[in-house]
Amino acid sequence: MSDGIPCIWMRGGTSKGGIFNAADLPSDPAQRDQVLLEIMGSPDDRQIDGMGGADPLTSKVGIVKKSSHPECDVDYLFLQVFVDQAIVTDSQNCGNILAAVGPYAIEQGFVSITEDVTQVSVFMENTGQIAVLQVQTPDGKVTYKGGSSIDGVPGTSAPVTCEFKETAGSTCGALYPSGNLKDSVDGVDVTLIDNGMPVVILRASDFGISGTESRDELDGNTALKRRLEDIRLQVGPLMNLGDVTEKSVPKISLVSAPMHHGCISTRTFIPHRCHASIGVLGAVSVATAAITPGTVAYPLAEVPDGDEKTLPVEHPTGEMTVVAYTNGDGLQSAALLRTARKLFEGTVYPLEE
Repeated sequence: MSDGIPCIWMRGGTSKGGIFNAADLPSDPAQRDQVLLEIMGSPDDRQIDGMGGADPLTSKVGIVKKSSHPECDVDYLFLQVFVDQAIVTDSQNCGNILAAVGPYAIEQGFVSITEDVTQVSVFMENTGQIAVLQVQTPDGKVTYKGGSSIDGVPGTSAPVTCEFKETAGSTCGALYPSGNLKDSVDGVDVTLIDNGMPVVILRASDFGISGTESRDELDGNTALKRRLEDIRLQVGPLMNLGDVTEKSVPKISLVSAPMHHGCISTRTFIPHRCHASIGVLGAVSVATAAITPGTVAYPLAEVPDGDEKTLPVEHPTGEMTVVAYTNGDGLQSAALLRTARKLFEGTVYPLEE
């Protein structure tokens, strides 16, 4: 491994990390994970000896290969590299890094450019689901320049539209894995949901907070975080996730009424630090609960009429808009607007053997 490994470092949505061709990494998962820990510089709070940015949102990896699935162009495996622990987990998807996979797949020759917009169908290995991306390719090449903006990222970029299909129960086996729209844990109402991301939804007011606090304020509230973690550990088995002590799922999302004309307000823990915004698939799960009568989120939400619902999910740095396509049977699919940017292309080096 001393010769290094080809890699493209990319921002996808409000996250960033390394995107790799699967052929360039060890095929053995244990060896691969050790290499990625060394590349990121984990475990270390600063990740000073690696490429990681000392935050879960900047310690991510996407692994891409040509797909064997007839409906898809590429397979995408997402890996979360913990910052302060020697853990690499594939227990979740990441819709933000997914936005970078589309441009990467085109630039690396996995997908041929068709028109000004090129469609990339992605099989998400973590959960066995399919996402369809629309990537801007004017003049026969990927462009990262454009007029689209997303909260949490300065400036504007070319849009990457991500539509998620059949994500219900992708990790937990059912949209509401406990079989209930609402459960009670330690006297607190919770909604346990998985529409692409396992999420525990709770009312912020049940914890003596407004739900409008800053990320830093909530990160500093150790008593709150201890209580949330206790609940998270208890619901792991209810969500068919087992012991989640060393897992990055389920996430915790504290919800409250919207403050800025959105659908609902959130403060999300991922799971031990408060998210600066909210994950793409986490937003899909929260938005699904928000439009479903009987959940913890529904009484707090402002839900528009119609089969196509635009649902701005508010978070500490703005909002993430989920477009939900529904009919009488509930949610059919959801799409989000993301952006991406290539930061550098080159070679990364794990520790020499």
